Amino acid sequence: MKPDKRPENPRFSSGPCAKRPGWRLSALENACLGRSHRSAEGKARLVEVIERSKSLLELPEDYLVGIIGGSDTAAMEMAIWNLLGERGVDVFAWESFSKGWASEIRDQLRLEDTRVFEADYGELPDLSRADPARDVVFTWNGTTSGVRVPNGDWLSGDRKGLSICDATSAVFAMELPWDKLDVATWSWQKVLGGEAQHGIIVLGPRAVERLESYQPERPLPKLFRLTKNGKLISGIFEGSTINTPSLLCVEDALDGLRWVESIGGVTELAARSERNLEAVSAWVDRSDWVDFLAAVPATRSSTSICLKIVDPWFTSRSLEEQTTIEKNIVAMLSEEGAALDVGSYVAAPPGLRIWGGGTVATDDLEALFPWLDWAFEAARENPPER
Repeated sequence: MKPDKRPENPRFSSGPCAKRPGWRLSALENACLGRSHRSAEGKARLVEVIERSKSLLELPEDYLVGIIGGSDTAAMEMAIWNLLGERGVDVFAWESFSKGWASEIRDQLRLEDTRVFEADYGELPDLSRADPARDVVFTWNGTTSGVRVPNGDWLSGDRKGLSICDATSAVFAMELPWDKLDVATWSWQKVLGGEAQHGIIVLGPRAVERLESYQPERPLPKLFRLTKNGKLISGIFEGSTINTPSLLCVEDALDGLRWVESIGGVTELAARSERNLEAVSAWVDRSDWVDFLAAVPATRSSTSICLKIVDPWFTSRSLEEQTTIEKNIVAMLSEEGAALDVGSYVAAPPGLRIWGGGTVATDDLEALFPWLDWAFEAARENPPER
């Protein structure tokens, strides 16, 4: 039977993600619009994002926070193009974005002394193979696979190389060992539910030292440059962005940060995400047609929760048929207003991906589960033609 109750907010997209509970467009009515981002008022808003982010995340005092155009992708591009090449680099890849960084470093930067440790979707590579003498590049949370790093114990406290972490979908939702991360990047469109096209880059003192002591021979576009005449461009970390940011998006980011403060900070936001994962886990345990893509419980993401369909009716079909079935399920859920944007990532195995960050209410997830069961049964009753 078709369920009666629908989630109050059916937005379960993994990016851009659901806005905070109670969000209204009126929250942005004081945005600094029609003004230069270099005006006193515009720059003050950018500085406020930096200072609130640093305070909420309890970053070390000597860590720098900068706002970058181009989302998390540009922030990571900026990091690897400026910093890598001084020594060998180890890249750990287990989903689309981490594999993309491996390809970027190996094929575009053409760094010969690059080791890539890969794993299939749902698994982690052997993190113990990280060499403290080398730089290491990895994602904390695999947004397209639902597999996260369980902790930072594998990163050496006495490392000689830098640790560069794509931490989008993890920052503000998971506990991160900042003393083990020399560089971290993310986008506020993920866990905070902010608007797209803006990224954050965090540099620890060891990263700054590298920037000021190592100048790569390759040319760098102006948009990516972090140094000038061998010195860090400090203004980037003081509210002077390299290119023009949207002050409407900045206002929205501030609204998200203030909301995090109002509910008790990052600890509460992360706890909400973990409760969402627990709710999904309980439903998966009750179901016989679905399971987590991440095989090891300790590596299951609490934000980008990726599921695989394990029913023999589904697994016995071709990849093309499985993809069609997934699209049919997603379309039915969308048409019913029960769930929006819950299909797996385009390069990932066919399945479902449900955002479980702290802006998603657990009650909405509980209302979603019967709809998922209904949609699968409806798809099984009307299979694609062979």
